[in-house]
Amino acid sequence: MRIATIGMALLATASAAHGAECVDAKAAKTGFVLEMPGIRSEFRPVAGGMVSVANTYQSESPQTQFLYAGLIEVFRDSTTGHLAMIPLGDLKKLFPLKAGAKSTTQFVELSPNKQPKGTKTLELAVKGKETFSLGGCKYNVLAVKETFKNQAGETLDTFTALYAPDLGASLARRYDEGTSSESVFGYETSKPLPQ
Repeated sequence: MRIATIGMALLATASAAHGAECVDAKAAKTGFVLEMPGIRSEFRPVAGGMVSVANTYQSESPQTQFLYAGLIEVFRDSTTGHLAMIPLGDLKKLFPLKAGAKSTTQFVELSPNKQPKGTKTLELAVKGKETFSLGGCKYNVLAVKETFKNQAGETLDTFTALYAPDLGASLARRYDEGTSSESVFGYETSKPLPQ
């Protein structure tokens, strides 16, 4: 009987320890960490629907980003420079995202000592729902195609963000989707910030 009790205690401890490493919507409200080799990102919700992300890189200087709802970058700061993306529309109207939703938002990109030469456009298309795993943790994500264009309509960048609304974070990006060159660049582990 004692062996069974010890076994049950060990199993309960292992399950609790494993569960404690996964970030849920409640834990996300106080902040969490996403990591992949060479990159550690600390996510903290702040005022106005923004999420502050402190990125630490193995081979580069640290960077701070502010993302609206954890998805749309509006400010970036590092020792290599500063960048603000000022939306020319109300980002609040885009959220909560739902499968099938599409939107287009114009931005003006501002950086010190560089005058803006035109607007940029972000097109969002929510393609559907998926499940994405980080270590032993599974998250419900929305596949959000993001396409950035210059004022002339030329595509500057395009990828699919695997966005976890419960966390307010993109867990991965899928590039060259649907081609033989398709690749996924994403975080590998998640954990709550230490209290």
